[in-house]
Parts: sequence; C-alpha cells; structure tokens
Amino acid sequence: MTKLSTSTKEKLKKVSTATVATCLFKKGLKNQFIQSVKPLRLGRPTMVGEAYTLRYIPAREDLNPIEVFRDPKHLQRVAVEECPEGAVLVIDSRQNARAASAGSILVTRLMVRGASGIITDGGFRDSAEIADLDFSSYHNRPTAPTNLTLHQAIAINDPIGCGDVAVFPGDVIIGDDDGVMVIPAHLADEVADECIQMTLYEDFVLEKVKGGNAIIGLYPMVDEEIKAMFEKWKSDKN
Repeated sequence: MTKLSTSTKEKLKKVSTATVATCLFKKGLKNQFIQSVKPLRLGRPTMVGEAYTLRYIPAREDLNPIEVFRDPKHLQRVAVEECPEGAVLVIDSRQNARAASAGSILVTRLMVRGASGIITDGGFRDSAEIADLDFSSYHNRPTAPTNLTLHQAIAINDPIGCGDVAVFPGDVIIGDDDGVMVIPAHLADEVADECIQMTLYEDFVLEKVKGGNAIIGLYPMVDEEIKAMFEKWKSDKN
C-alpha cells in the first residue's frame, strides 16, 4: 500500500475537492465524490487522511441487544481505538440515517487519539456537540437512535461503499465545505502535484475575471497571449 507522505498531505490541504474532482475526471475517474454527506460545521480546515474503514450490516435483533456494548471486542469500539493517527474513519452505514453511526463520545475519542476526521453515509447522534468539536466530521443528517437499532458493526478496514463510492483502506480522503472526495492511494502523489498547478491556474483566472476579463480563451486557456501572461504571472509570484 502506498503511504501518504507528509508532502502530499500538505499539498492536498491547499486544494479544493472541486479541483480534485476535475483532476480525477481527466484520469477517467468519475465516481469519487461521496454522495449525500455534508460537514457538520462549515469553515473548517481541509481534512486530509488515509481511509480506515468500518462496515455496518443491517442489525438482527437477537445479535444486537444493548449488552453487546459490554464486549471489549465490539467492532465499533475497536475501530475507534485502532484508527491510526492522521487517518479518517469512513463508515459504511448503507446510506441509512435512521439510526446513528456514532455519537459525540466516540467522535471525541477519535479526535483525542489524533485522527483527521470521520465520515458516515448515515447520521450522527449528538450532532450539535460533534459540530462544536475541533474535528472534521461529515454525515447525511442528525439522528437520535443508537446504532444498534439498525446497524451491526461487522468488519474493520475492509473495502466498503460509502455514499455510492468504493473506499479501500489507505485511499486518500479529502474533505472541505463542498463534501468529500476519495483519491485512490496509488494516485495521491500525482493528483496532489497536478492539483497544486491547477489551483495556481484557477487563482490566475479568478484574478483576471475579477479584473474584467472575458472567459473565452482564458478558461480553458487556449489563447497563446494569455498563456504567456500566465507564465509571467507564475514567475512573478515565485
């Protein structure tokens, strides 16, 4: 498995999920945006980390009484205690937010252990408390019932589906106010480098548009004179 380098992580923190989506689209990857999840709190720094996964299946009542939480090997609790520092816990809740994927105590524990964030395609309970944490969290909507009502934790760090996206352990997760993108691990360095350059270009375009420029020939950049202007602009910035 390709390990996410500090350099790549820092580059991805400087780009947007929109830019990553366009970059991956150019590479033929069109389904990397986790659907129907949103940040519990807007305006947080960009979340970046490797995926550590938890998968739920539908709960069966005889296997999912409240007493299962007494088991030190209960996989929801184990996932929280074993999620590596810097990783993002990604939960497959089958896009079912009628019961919680987790609550504020478990999310707080993840934060204290140094995880980079948490995502579920279901919902969180104690959502206002989670939103107040200094921690990136994404879900579909708030929900009060305990996870045991509908979800049985069945596997840790296996490939999962989250919001209609395949997530493999070690994939690179990036989240901002727009939502969450999943970058295949082997492409992370390449995507980070390309997105840094794309962001420079987007900054130049925005500066020109604010100054009154038309977008024809500028966005996309097909005018040779504008290309020369861009190269000079980059040189001046450096």
